[in-house]
Amino acid sequence: MHAERIEGTNAIARHGKDGVMVNGTQFTTSVVVPWTGLVTAWNVARFADLNADHFAALAQYEPELVLFGSGDTLRFPPAGLLRSLIERRIGFETMDSAAACRTYNVLLSEGRNVVAGLLFER
Repeated sequence: MHAERIEGTNAIARHGKDGVMVNGTQFTTSVVVPWTGLVTAWNVARFADLNADHFAALAQYEPELVLFGSGDTLRFPPAGLLRSLIERRIGFETMDSAAACRTYNVLLSEGRNVVAGLLFER
């Protein structure tokens, strides 16, 4: 995957089952990739561990859209966990993590304020 990087943004340069590479740093656990700012660990190890606080943390970036990468397979979080995003009128899309990485880069190249919450289960 080739990611065109706009200065000051966080393009995903590489992704796979073992994690992602952003700005030359490899992340092998669940991660939050905002369009700008720090890429940080997302404190969720398994899909079953997701709670409302995980999605509220993504809302704090004030994005137009949150992309949730649910791991190797497409899994939808319970709607109740998304309340913080819904209340702020932040768009939300769920897809497997590989698709979320690709979609994130497309939206980033369009200048969109997007945040990816990518689940990598261990």
